[in-house]
Amino acid sequence: MVRKLYGYEHIPQHRASQFSAFNQTQVYRYVNFHRPCYFPTTVIDNKGKERKKYAYSDMMTPYDKFISLTNPKQYLKPGITLEQLNAFSKKMNDNEA
Repeated sequence: MVRKLYGYEHIPQHRASQFSAFNQTQVYRYVNFHRPCYFPTTVIDNKGKERKKYAYSDMMTPYDKFISLTNPKQYLKPGITLEQLNAFSKKMNDNEA
């Protein structure tokens, strides 16, 4: 995602902190909370080989996938709650992000 946004050119060192700050405040918010992506479903075919199927119904944001897990609280860092993440995700809608 970052290479698609910035390209493959060298970023000058004196601009690195600005790029990092923008990534942390804007890009990661968009990617994790507002940009949908496919999550595969593993299906075993007649020969016993595993195949990945990407159904439209399995498309969701990484945050939506995270909260759909059983007991997602166990994966959170200390001091972070699901209520905080929900509030953070609702500060902007998808179009604003």
